Amino acid sequence: MTSHGADATGAATGASGSTPTTVKARGLLPSLSPAEQRVAQVVIAESAGVAQLTITELARRAQTSETTVIRFCRTMGFDGYPQLRLTLATEAGRAQDGGVSGKGIGSDISPSDDLTEVVKKITFADARAIEETAAQLDVAVLERVVDAVASARRVDIYGVGASAYVAQDFQQKLHRIGRVAYAWSDLHVALTSAALLDERDVAFGISHTGATMDTIEAFAEAGRRGALTVALTNFPKSPITRVADLVLTTAARETTFRSGAMASRLAQLTVVDCVFVGVAQRTYPQTRAALEATYEAVRSRRARPQRERW
Repeated sequence: MTSHGADATGAATGASGSTPTTVKARGLLPSLSPAEQRVAQVVIAESAGVAQLTITELARRAQTSETTVIRFCRTMGFDGYPQLRLTLATEAGRAQDGGVSGKGIGSDISPSDDLTEVVKKITFADARAIEETAAQLDVAVLERVVDAVASARRVDIYGVGASAYVAQDFQQKLHRIGRVAYAWSDLHVALTSAALLDERDVAFGISHTGATMDTIEAFAEAGRRGALTVALTNFPKSPITRVADLVLTTAARETTFRSGAMASRLAQLTVVDCVFVGVAQRTYPQTRAALEATYEAVRSRRARPQRERW
C-alpha cells in the first residue's frame, strides 16, 4: 500500500474550522522556518493581544519582516493578516465569554511557583489538552480509522517512551473485545512484527513529537508490507506523517518541567478511546459477549468487602 502522507488525510491541513488558531500554530511549529516560528510563538503566547496589533507591530514583536508574517498567515490557511487578526479577536471573545483565561494559570510552570500554583497549572493544562484535542480532531479521518480497525485481521501498535504506555492501553482495550492486537516498544521485535503484516492489517504509530525514529522505522516497514498505517501525533507535519496513510492529531502542550507529560498522554488516550469506542459500536454483539466473558474471568480475583464487626 502506498503511503499518502498527512496532507492526503486532511488532518494536517488545518481544515477544521473549530480548531483554535493557537492549537494550529503550536502543531505546525516544528515545520516552520525560524522566522515563522518567532511569529507563531508570539501568536501562541499573546493571541488576544496580537488581534490588536498591526502587521508592522507584530513583525517588530517577532523580530522579523512583514513578508514573513504574511507567509505565516498563509501557512496557517489564512488569506492574509486581516483574517488572522479577525479570527484571533473572535476566539478571544469566545474564551472570555466562556470564562477561560490564558493569563497566569495557562502559563508555563516556573521554579518560583508554590505547590498550589503548580497543581492549578497542571490540571488546567491537562484539561485544556483534552478539550483542544477534541476540538481539532478530524472526525472524517477518525471514522476511516475506526472502519479499518474494525475490519482488520490484526492491529500492531508501535510506541516507545511515554507513548509505549498509550500503545499498551490501546492493545489491552482491543484485546478485551476480542480483536487481535499487539503493542511493541522494542525496535527489533517491532520490525519483525511489521515484516509479517499485509494489506489485511492496520499499523498504529504513536509518537507525540512524530520524530521518534524507532517508531517511524517499524511503522514504515509495516506500510511497505501493505498494512494501512495510522499515525497519532501532536504535530501534523512531523516525519511520521510522511509515511502514514491516515493521521490523527492531538493538541497537547509540553512545558519546561513536563516533557513527555501527562497532558500529552491524556490527549493520546482520548483519541485512542474514541477509536476503541467506535470499533466497539461497529462490533456490538461480539464486543458485549467479549466484555462479559473477560469480566467473568477476572471477577474471582477481586477482593470481597469484609463485613463490619459491631
